[in-house]
Amino acid sequence: MDAEFMENTTQQPAIKSKWAGRFIWAAVIEGIFAVVATVLILDPLQYVTGVTYYYPPAMVIASNGAGTWFFTGYISFLVVGVVAMAVTAIFYLYIEGIQGRPYKGLTNALAWAHLLLMNVGVAGSMFLMMWGGYLAGWASAPVSNGGEGLVPEQIHVQILGHLTDPIGALILVAALGALLGGLGYLVRSRTR
Repeated sequence: MDAEFMENTTQQPAIKSKWAGRFIWAAVIEGIFAVVATVLILDPLQYVTGVTYYYPPAMVIASNGAGTWFFTGYISFLVVGVVAMAVTAIFYLYIEGIQGRPYKGLTNALAWAHLLLMNVGVAGSMFLMMWGGYLAGWASAPVSNGGEGLVPEQIHVQILGHLTDPIGALILVAALGALLGGLGYLVRSRTR
């Protein structure tokens, strides 16, 4: 390579952002959970052994009704828990790395609140939704298939009705985290 080109490219400072890295790691960890959930949903061992040791989540999803809770929780976790977390890192990279305004003091506390509250709220609410959908789908399956044979009214009273408040509360926790992160973003982008 040309020596002048090498000299010009090595003089540029690296773009650094501690918060972008933290959100990327959160997306990686959420992605690991998503892979585990996907494996459990697909139950690949049943294709090898021919034996299913539990009521398969894929059958819950296919059964509609309660399976909708399961599927909605799963897709929401992938989109909000994994993809949105990674995209959020770009906002932090822009402020810290491109604009050169590292988070400190109040904005650092707001970024921590964003990271922690959003992750706890998203993961908690979506996994509760998946768990409730799975239990409800299993409970609605005929007894001959290993289920409980419950009708939708029984399922909503016995299983899903108990989960709506905790799911809603956790969604509010996630929303508060996003709101605090947005506030930190606005404050940091407007101050020197």
